[in-house]
Amino acid sequence: MHDTATAPFESDPESKRAALGLVTEAFAEGCLDGIDGDCMAQAALFAAFQELVATYGEDATARYAETLPERIRGGGFTTTLQH
Repeated sequence: MHDTATAPFESDPESKRAALGLVTEAFAEGCLDGIDGDCMAQAALFAAFQELVATYGEDATARYAETLPERIRGGGFTTTLQH
């Protein structure tokens, strides 16, 4: 397990773009196989949090998750234009 002081949640932007591309491809494949997008999203979140807990521990992951409502409401995950 890593300490968040030495291994922060934020990785380099290039790695994040590559990882997002791979996850997006897997998501699209699942949807093409008939799996509902909502089901894919929930499974992806579960897998992501499972990995974060394994890497950083429950407390650090919970602190990270506490920042999500503000980021969601602030448009941090919105990919369409907002009016």
